[in-house]
Amino acid sequence: MFTRPSHPWEGERIKAENELLKKYGLKNKRELWKAQSVLRRFRQRARQLQALVRSANPQAEKERGELLARLGRLGLLPLDGAALDDVLALDVEAVLSRRLQTLTFVKGLAFTPRQARQFIVHGHVSVSGRRVDVPGYLVSRGDEGTIVYDPRSPIAHDLHPARPGAPVPEPLVAPEGEGPAEGGPPPGPGGEVP
Repeated sequence: MFTRPSHPWEGERIKAENELLKKYGLKNKRELWKAQSVLRRFRQRARQLQALVRSANPQAEKERGELLARLGRLGLLPLDGAALDDVLALDVEAVLSRRLQTLTFVKGLAFTPRQARQFIVHGHVSVSGRRVDVPGYLVSRGDEGTIVYDPRSPIAHDLHPARPGAPVPEPLVAPEGEGPAEGGPPPGPGGEVP
């Protein structure tokens, strides 16, 4: 499914991985390595097709179009005018930005990427009317607008306190003249100031 780095102790790579983990709210580096493997497979296929297209192979031309269309539907490339060189120019952040966890946060359904992950894992988010509980699910361009709270979830209610944009309850304030003077001690039992 994924491959680990061949040299486990490279300071620059570890620093870059840790920054991506924080930015996208990933649980561990395994999720980052999975995204890198997905990107690696797309790029390998693009390199193979480049060599076959140069030899005027009609099947390779058809597969090139299918690969570019698939990446366009996933939102990794533009729908029209993309080339195999564009596939080779993709980076891991392009894949990470298409994850359900990232898009849930970007759409404002959660305060942080980590909260978005929690909402997804607990079954509070649906895509195209189906509950999805996999934070690493790659959302297609067509399904991006259908990311909402699952209607069966308590968070779907507008007044739920964990929901961004929910009204914040007003703090309880004592009427004027009934409370301790500013900087004074709090009232004792029976409301008397000591």
